[in-house]
Amino acid sequence: MWTAIILWVANIAVVAILAAFAWREGVAGWMWVAAFVALLLAYAALVFVLTLFEFALSWILRAPRPPEERIGFLKTLRMIGSEFVTLLGSPARMMSYGWRMRDPSPSPSPMPIVLVHGVLCNAGVWIPMARKLAAAGLGPIYALSYGPPLHAMHEFVRQLRHRIDSALEATGAAQVVVVTHSMGGLILRAYLHAFGAAKIARVVTIGAPHHGSGLAHFAPGTCIAQLRPGNPWLRALPLAAAVPPMISLWSPHDSMVVPQTSSILAGATNVAFPGIGHNALLRDDAISARVAEEIRVAQQRS
Repeated sequence: MWTAIILWVANIAVVAILAAFAWREGVAGWMWVAAFVALLLAYAALVFVLTLFEFALSWILRAPRPPEERIGFLKTLRMIGSEFVTLLGSPARMMSYGWRMRDPSPSPSPMPIVLVHGVLCNAGVWIPMARKLAAAGLGPIYALSYGPPLHAMHEFVRQLRHRIDSALEATGAAQVVVVTHSMGGLILRAYLHAFGAAKIARVVTIGAPHHGSGLAHFAPGTCIAQLRPGNPWLRALPLAAAVPPMISLWSPHDSMVVPQTSSILAGATNVAFPGIGHNALLRDDAISARVAEEIRVAQQRS
């Protein structure tokens, strides 16, 4: 909710300022169209610059890569392009999450799926993957949108507990499969530390900074401070246990988790997907296919 509100207010403010300026200057007719196109181009340029900055910083702080994980110039360009396109569409997805990621109607189900997003986002980032999972006949899908965005992790853990309980109540199931992105993986691990694994059948983390991320040093906020490598809260999290099974899907070229090997968690099944940026992980077909596979395994064992 918080992220969507911020985005709506920011977009309305920009349009209002543009309209006020145009009215004062007597702009009319086709000039309105030109101004709107210029605004869209400026937004795209800003996102592109942020994408390049993200990759540049992650390259500087990167983990050493063995030869088999090097992708070459053309694949690097495709990777940057995919991350750019993902970031370009993210605000619209997050602004519309309220009606595009609604809870399904309560009905019996043996294994609901709970999706947990990363920092400064909401459930809207899951729209592409949720669509693919639904097309594969998997569900019901429940997504958590936690907040306020920069609060301490324990507040988000409490909200995750409520989300899991409500999904179980709506479906009559005994356990859920939890799929997380980015910081959502740490929230899930903190949930397991606080409340145990009885209600979790399987966990899939995607691009999770299990050991923190160096980029967290460049941003404010309580939860972001907890993401900094060596933070006491982060060090106190237990590693993966045998129950529930935990699968960490990660990219050696992650553009926000640095060093990228921070996503490798002892005790988990760690699977690398080279050549994918941090946010593009949620739109990648290979990642979605692996997530679907893990959900089916959990369903078969239930």
